[in-house]
Amino acid sequence: MPSAVQSASPASNRVPDVTVDFWIIKLLAVTMGETAADYLAVNLGLGLSATSAIMCALLAVALIMQFAQKRYVPWSYWLAVVMISVVGTLVSDNLVDNFGVALQTTTIAFSIALAVTFAAWYASEKTLSIHTIVTTRREVFYWLAILFTFALGTSAGDLVAEQFSLGYLATGFIFGGIIALIAAGYYFFKLNGIIAFWLAYIFTRPLGASFGDLLSQPREYGGLGFGTTVTSLIFLAAIVFLVIYMTINRRRAEDDVFFLDADSR
Repeated sequence: MPSAVQSASPASNRVPDVTVDFWIIKLLAVTMGETAADYLAVNLGLGLSATSAIMCALLAVALIMQFAQKRYVPWSYWLAVVMISVVGTLVSDNLVDNFGVALQTTTIAFSIALAVTFAAWYASEKTLSIHTIVTTRREVFYWLAILFTFALGTSAGDLVAEQFSLGYLATGFIFGGIIALIAAGYYFFKLNGIIAFWLAYIFTRPLGASFGDLLSQPREYGGLGFGTTVTSLIFLAAIVFLVIYMTINRRRAEDDVFFLDADSR
């Protein structure tokens, strides 16, 4: 679902175009974020606190590399997305498991935090379009919004799947249906492109997390029992493959632009 505003050139914009492969790798990233957080905290026995500290440090490094690019570079962008997906999951899990905050409360709190981020972003930049992330300030707003979408999606997904006892499969279908309605609103009923994008971005988090839990969790908990290790490795391999594919395509596109410019001189 593309955003409505596309004023920045591909070379200057620091985030990718919204294409089919964008949504595929985003779903893979959020699914891996869910299973990787569980793997580190539970399977490796690090616990939520230690895992959170380690992943926050890695996220800081990933974001430093991303901000240093000043343009869209597939490997650094998607590395930051994967890291922020894991951290977003851990933020929600820490509040619920370590501090006893109810899932209803965290869902509402992250919704408010995201709304405030969007309000501040719009007040400062007069747009929420991802096609005009051309300054450091806009990129800061962008990544802050992404963090809150992941934390919100984690809380909302856990609320529906666990608190409401609907299970992972049913929860995945519910959020998948919501995304389908958003897509229909955009393509058939002229729903604003920016609103459609951000709504879809929010709801892909619980969609991916639900199917990640479905694959990784033991059968007695409603999962298929593949485990977090196998599930995480499968999705990591798929992400790496897609990033390589995106990188090759981007280089070809840049080469085509270079030769077209050269021919026009």
